[in-house]
Order: sequence, then C-alpha cells, then structure tokens
Amino acid sequence: MRKTKFSSGEYYHIFNRGVDKREIFSDNNDLARFFQSMSEFNTKEPIGSIFENSFRDSALGGRAAKSKKLVNFICFCLNPNHYHFVLEQVADNGIQKFMHRLGGGYTWYFNNKNKRNGVLFQGKYKSVHIGTNEYLLHMSAYVNLNNKVHQLGGSAAKLTMSSWKEYFKNDKEGFCNKEIILRQFNGTEEYKNFAGDSLRSIREKKEMEKILLE
Repeated sequence: MRKTKFSSGEYYHIFNRGVDKREIFSDNNDLARFFQSMSEFNTKEPIGSIFENSFRDSALGGRAAKSKKLVNFICFCLNPNHYHFVLEQVADNGIQKFMHRLGGGYTWYFNNKNKRNGVLFQGKYKSVHIGTNEYLLHMSAYVNLNNKVHQLGGSAAKLTMSSWKEYFKNDKEGFCNKEIILRQFNGTEEYKNFAGDSLRSIREKKEMEKILLE
C-alpha cells in the first residue's frame, strides 16, 4: 500500500527511474513523446492511446487542451534515466490516475519502439508530500535544475528537458503553473538567484555525504 495519501490542493514531489537504472530516454523523440504524454494524459475524461486521441482531438477541435486536468505541473525535469515532477493534485485521485496513464502509455511506446517486453520503470513511482511553502520553493529549484544537480555532461546533457527556461518567459499560459512560485519573488532574477543558491547548497550536501561514506 502506498504510504503517501494524496489530497487535492496539496503539492507532491513525484519521481522514478528506469529499472536497473537503465535509460528511459534514448533520443530526443523519446523526450518529446514523454512530454506529450505528460500533457495529453492529464485529463479527467477517459482517454485511449495518444494515437487514438490525436484523431479524437482533431474531430473535437482540440478537446484535450480544454478538458479539466487531474494535476497541475509546478515544475519538472526529465533526465536520461529518471524524472522528477512537482505536482498539485486538482481532482480526486488525480495523481494516481495520471501516473497510471503516463507510466503505462510510455512503457507501451518505448517497448514497441525498441522491440522489448517487460517493465521499464523501477517499481511504482515514488512520492513525497510537500507540506510547507519553504519546502515547495526549494523543491522547485531542485527539480527545475535537477540535470545540474547531477552535473550531467556529454551526450547525457543533451537528453534532458526541464521547466527551468519556462520560468523566465513572460507567457503565463505555459505548461507549468509557475506563478505559485514566482509571485513570491521580486521578479525572475531574484528567483534565479534563489535557485542558484539552493543548487549550490544541494551540491555541497551531496559532496559531504560522499566524504562521510568514504
């Protein structure tokens, strides 16, 4: 039984990685498909596959964009072998429904593309309740900059996608509900400085943990 009890109006850190730490994104097409899934599976209405939904949306004039959501994305980061979300649940059982669709749909796509069978993710996604505003602010920095937390380089650095850049666009109709974070700062530059300080603190903590474990 899942330890975290999800409640509407509350915020949660959701994350998972590939089974045996394997890559879940092998190219930019995989990243694009997962991001598309994040959008299209986030609806209270019944939905089939993304392929089926494309025909339904066309016939109904973009139904998915207008439908009621299960969750609000605050921020996200997709890395080659794992992902992080900060979500607000906005419908009853919204996180469970959304994550079930996302995990199943993407696994089907990935297995079909790569002619493989079996599970793709390492068990059920992990979840942590974000119970305070301070925790929410720091978690937004951690997730927005998660690729930098892991200091990914080379080809791995190119197989990442996050909401970080969206936080500095004037578009209020973007993918994420970033205003819950940004309205607490005097402009995006102040948030950038806050996130940078938070990142440095996280890196220092990780380095200290390595030293203590040696």
